[in-house]
Amino acid sequence: MNCDISPFRHLYPFKSRYLSINGHRYHYLDEGSGPPILMVHGNPTWSFYFRNLITALAPDHRVIVPDHMGCGLSDKPSAADYEYRLRTRVKDLDALMTHLDIREKITLLVHDWGGMIGAAWALDHLQMIDRIIITNTSGFLPPEGKQIPLRLKIIRKIAPFAVPAVLVGNLFARAALYMAPCKKLSKDVKKGLIAPYNTWHNRMATLKFVQDIPLYKGDPSYDLVKHVDDNLHCLESFPMLILWGRHDFVFDPDYYREWCRRFPKAVTHLFDDAGHYLIEDIPEKIIDEVRQFID
Repeated sequence: MNCDISPFRHLYPFKSRYLSINGHRYHYLDEGSGPPILMVHGNPTWSFYFRNLITALAPDHRVIVPDHMGCGLSDKPSAADYEYRLRTRVKDLDALMTHLDIREKITLLVHDWGGMIGAAWALDHLQMIDRIIITNTSGFLPPEGKQIPLRLKIIRKIAPFAVPAVLVGNLFARAALYMAPCKKLSKDVKKGLIAPYNTWHNRMATLKFVQDIPLYKGDPSYDLVKHVDDNLHCLESFPMLILWGRHDFVFDPDYYREWCRRFPKAVTHLFDDAGHYLIEDIPEKIIDEVRQFID
């Protein structure tokens, strides 16, 4: 069962498009025309999170925004029917970009898990990249001495109560509505952000994203994350904009400083009035910074 978007259609007036990948429908938006921008979301967001940027940029740009499998308006396959791993996410993104056959160089904008997915894809397609926009994400293993938050560690280790809390109680997506932004979200925005995760079956991706966080050698996605970490410097030649909400309970300023250390030529902004969902907190500021950077 997919979500009903009618209650917040006025906030998300975009045409849905689908690509079939191994029998599953992969939802994406393809709005506007002009220099292409690819936006890659994380967990538990979906293309709805980028709606303000899409509306602002589509008049002058081609804005492409996929929903990862299990998220947004994409299909919600079971864990037996779909491999919920980083490498699969990267393959899905590559399938979409191959399908679209874009010949122009793109601006890549990433958030949360989208940073690792987008960076892994970009490293294999450097010839397609024009510039990069980083927002509260990671493209590397946790900075030295850094631990992931306890709540993520509990879910990742599959504590007895964690799986039912995420799948049955929708704890992860619901908690994000209050912990990820700094400002209070409107009822319609809350409905939009959480709508895809309306049944326990539809919450598989929110669980699997956390369980796939690699911290140690031998974890299924560790080698790919280490590869991205080791080769992230290959993105140094591209103009980069780093936009960061200071009040992030996962990607805190230590991650921001690591990005700045690795990319000293990047244009950087650390916002005191924003959290993890910085595009919800300060959409006008983010839109202005993005426009200046790409135009």
